[in-house]
Amino acid sequence: MIRRLLVANRGEIARRVFSTCRLVGIETVAVYSDADSDAQHVTEADYAVHLSGGTAASTYLRGDLIIAAARRAGANAIHPGDGALAEDPEFAAAVADAGMIWVGPPAKTLGMLHSKIETKAVVAEAGVPVLPTATDPEQITDFPVLIKPDSGRGGQGMRVVRDPHTLAEAVASTRQEIGDEIFCEPYVENVRHIEVPIIADTHGAVVPFGERECSVQRRYQKIIEETPSPAVDPALREELCRAAIIAVRAIGYVGAGAVEFLLDSEGDFWFLELTPSLQVEHAVTECVSGYDLVRLQLLVSEGGHLPMPGPPPIRGHAIEVRICAEDPAYAWLPASGTLHRFGVPDVAGSFRPLPQPGLRLDTGVTDGSVVGLQGDSMLAKLVAWAPTRQEAARMLASALTRTQLHGVVTNRDLLVRVLRHQAFRAGDVDTGFLDRHPEVFAPLLSSVDAVRISCLAAALAGAAARRAIAPVLASLPSGWRNVPSGSQTAVYDGPAGPVEVGYRMNRHGELAGWWVRSVDPEELDLAGLGQAPTLDDHPPTMVVHADGGRVDLDVNGIRLSLKVHRVGDISYVDSPEGSVTLRELSRFPLPSPEATEGSLIAPLPGAVRRVLVVPGQRVRAGELLLTLEAMKLEHPVHAPSAGVVASLPVRPGAEVDTGELLAVLDPE
Repeated sequence: MIRRLLVANRGEIARRVFSTCRLVGIETVAVYSDADSDAQHVTEADYAVHLSGGTAASTYLRGDLIIAAARRAGANAIHPGDGALAEDPEFAAAVADAGMIWVGPPAKTLGMLHSKIETKAVVAEAGVPVLPTATDPEQITDFPVLIKPDSGRGGQGMRVVRDPHTLAEAVASTRQEIGDEIFCEPYVENVRHIEVPIIADTHGAVVPFGERECSVQRRYQKIIEETPSPAVDPALREELCRAAIIAVRAIGYVGAGAVEFLLDSEGDFWFLELTPSLQVEHAVTECVSGYDLVRLQLLVSEGGHLPMPGPPPIRGHAIEVRICAEDPAYAWLPASGTLHRFGVPDVAGSFRPLPQPGLRLDTGVTDGSVVGLQGDSMLAKLVAWAPTRQEAARMLASALTRTQLHGVVTNRDLLVRVLRHQAFRAGDVDTGFLDRHPEVFAPLLSSVDAVRISCLAAALAGAAARRAIAPVLASLPSGWRNVPSGSQTAVYDGPAGPVEVGYRMNRHGELAGWWVRSVDPEELDLAGLGQAPTLDDHPPTMVVHADGGRVDLDVNGIRLSLKVHRVGDISYVDSPEGSVTLRELSRFPLPSPEATEGSLIAPLPGAVRRVLVVPGQRVRAGELLLTLEAMKLEHPVHAPSAGVVASLPVRPGAEVDTGELLAVLDPE
């Protein structure tokens, strides 16, 4: 029996496992790195063990340190969470050798699953459809093909090749980037990514839990999951579940996992892989089934029998979105910083099945959390469970729009756009959804009037906050003059560049006029503000209420409330239509240093993982120079043009911040 369990992970998944442990009476142990000493998963655990180190590779991914921490804390079981250790056969074997209960598949099974090539061969022999596999690229004659690393995770290293002329170069690039064996399989266009979550016990029972639709992806990584799939009818569901059971038994799998398939428009499907962990999207399955999957995981690891005779019925519809710290202005690279505010409205519960339809929020962050480089970019997963798919999508989009996310750039706008898109609402999704609908990448707050109103609210809230702390004459209206002649102004750097806001109050503190205009950055004169020709460029507007945190406006007879959260010179404005971040520009900015020609700077904070060149080396355009590790992913840095490496101030293991110099190339 499990008495005290250590979770070899951090953040949301650790909190998720701890929640069930408290419910069933199991003591909990957390591990934490230097950066996570105040994290929520640490404070919620019964015991916590510090892992000295500054990167995930030196802390959370060190199996020997995890096992030593379990011994020190007196834990007799280890749960790997949903990260890399959950799929590591050596770690699973080491846990068993240490005399502890391993909450996961046996090490031997993980060893087989570590090789996608071997797994596909076993499953194919059992009669489950698979796509042809080629390990020798020279044997490929039909295109397009998809290059995959044999043991890759999360879409790393995958490349689509559409003609034979670029195949050799793509294979070499993947091998250089991943350092692993590769294989190729036919690339099937316009397919759905469908997975069947399963639980298998040690007594031969295998129970599937319907199917999950995971087709809305970016860079082969899921961002929206739902169950049931809008494309799967009861007959197809039965076929998929039967194939999943055959695959699980052929592999000899025990524990919780998911059998993943590709499904085309004709109803044909092919085995993709078996993911041997409690997946991020398990929450949607818990909503529609009513079962606590972590509880079942623990039961199976103790040698117990599954309590259900077969697949549970599906109750309603559940959709989950992954709220990730990603910056759309920098190719959606992971973002970091302080999460000044994180508030989701109308949440019904967290970390366990809901008793009735509503919103479920599973997260490892809160107000003030520092989003660093230890984990992946996911801040939270938000799930809407409703009687129908349309209700779930509407509920989820509305909650996301009203969520306050301040301090870290996220993918929230993209998620709302997808949930409200006509094609998504019609169930017309596949793995190419985002490529076919680039309009979903537009900011949620895109109308000119809505942005202007938000800018005005930021200026009014700032003025109200200054009046609230004024040492003298605090009772006078903001900007009061004996002879009013000019406007009060502020300049912000907004989502579309600098904007100037002007407004004038009358003697009664009422808004007499206002305007917002874009400003050319090259002609921006911050010392000479307020030179607007007119105050008439606005709809009739009345200030109903204004303080440092909220502004209520009556615009054309329609009243709306905007929340303004100011941190330093940044104003976060939340309105019913969406959010905007505005940075107030100083009237006397300091000059910024100029970068040396040929400088390559870090596109995101991270740790230098590999350096593949040396000073003086000649490189080709596009050649891989080095890689950065951040948010559990490896990000390549390529040469933008041919040249010679003139300077290389970084080395493997060094931590760099956004904008820090990585290398200097002298062009040929």
